[in-house]
Amino acid sequence: MYKSHAIIVCVPAYNEEAHIAGVIRAMPDFVDHIIVVDDKSADRTLEVAQNTPDPRLILIASPVNQGVGGSIITAYKRALELPAAQENNAIAVKMDGDGQMRPEYLPLLLNKIIDEKFDYAKGNRFFETTYLKQMPRLRILGNIGMTFLTKLASGYWNIFDPQNGYTAISRNALQTLPLDKIYRRYFFENDMLIHLNIDHRRVADVPIPAHYAAERSKLSITRTTASFPFLILRGGLTRIFQKYILRDFSPIALFLITGFLMLLWSFIFGSIVWIRSIATNTAAPTGTIMLVVIPLILGFQLTLQAITLDIQNTPK
Repeated sequence: MYKSHAIIVCVPAYNEEAHIAGVIRAMPDFVDHIIVVDDKSADRTLEVAQNTPDPRLILIASPVNQGVGGSIITAYKRALELPAAQENNAIAVKMDGDGQMRPEYLPLLLNKIIDEKFDYAKGNRFFETTYLKQMPRLRILGNIGMTFLTKLASGYWNIFDPQNGYTAISRNALQTLPLDKIYRRYFFENDMLIHLNIDHRRVADVPIPAHYAAERSKLSITRTTASFPFLILRGGLTRIFQKYILRDFSPIALFLITGFLMLLWSFIFGSIVWIRSIATNTAAPTGTIMLVVIPLILGFQLTLQAITLDIQNTPK
């Protein structure tokens, strides 16, 4: 127990035979349960975890490889079934099985939920520039780009480092999430934020240093770059529909839809006018140009206004 709250740590593990025992042994005494989900590892991760004695350990062997998100969702569902989680003051924590997430920083996440009443707390490696010296430059650049797109899709304009997997969530917030609809691979953390925003949950950033040692990232840069734009677009559209149309029709949705249609018209009609002018070697009439420019300006302004209102609607 930590400040009268049951703490359940969920650990997804894939090919972590070199680190999983250390992760289990390093868990603070106040942690009530450690749920390790072996994601069909090709090495001895499951065997090493089985041979690491700890009465708090709950080991789940996944029959198929389902990704980090799938493993965490499996652990979350098991956590909600535990007697310790039947009370509203239980907290589920995500810590990876590679040892990157240092347990000494766990109270910082828990305090945000317990003392400041946030629903979800996540690490942020970008608060101090000294932290970044440990982080590979490619990760820094990728994270900055993903952060902006995730802000746009999730509606949490006050957070940074959305790929950070060191998180804690209250039982009350966890049990209301549609866990079966959350993406099950490396987009998991981003999709969690999108669904938390739909429920209007308060999310806190917590300064936690980056820690990189002998572990190797299993993230495929090529695959992530190819799939991330589609996933972020789908997630953003889902949030807009769920939050601003289905649950409560908002001017944000009206501005976005109208702005998008105007921008689309400007692009299509403007392209036709441009191509026709080149083909005939004649300048387009002023009136025709205005039919392109005016919707373009209005569409941009409406879209910008929708983003401004969405920023103001960020759960505080």
